[in-house]
Amino acid sequence: MTRVVENRRLYVPAFGSIYRAFEPIAYPVLRIMIGLLFVPHGMQKLFQMFGGRTIEQYSKGFSRMGEFWGSAGWVYYIGALEFVGGLCIALGLFTRFWAFQMAAFMAIAAFVANAPRGWFWTAGGSEAAFSWFIVLGYVCVYGGGRFSVDSAMKKEI
Repeated sequence: MTRVVENRRLYVPAFGSIYRAFEPIAYPVLRIMIGLLFVPHGMQKLFQMFGGRTIEQYSKGFSRMGEFWGSAGWVYYIGALEFVGGLCIALGLFTRFWAFQMAAFMAIAAFVANAPRGWFWTAGGSEAAFSWFIVLGYVCVYGGGRFSVDSAMKKEI
């Protein structure tokens, strides 16, 4: 997806060359950083790193959303999704597959887990999870893009 800056009327035309210079790497940097930001969350759940709690403690926390969510299986699934999915999104490997799952997970986080605490992230509300949902939805639609394993394989889901 290349957008041509020359066809736009910029408020500051001198910025056009800056935009053109960064345009080829803007999406890959976004995709890589989005993926890498999830990895430590998965490491917390799977390996109790970075101050992570035990599987039982996470299960107990998840069960506050309802009995359905309180099993250790969900903790392992979400941990693997964050860890493996985050790495795969960063690498651009099966990008749409992982981004779709993570977007769905963030939608559940926003509308089920965080909604009772309101909107603002500072109060544990839906704002941050909803933002992640939107960005991951974009990654799902756009795919691996430039500088991705998907692109190198010339195949995408």
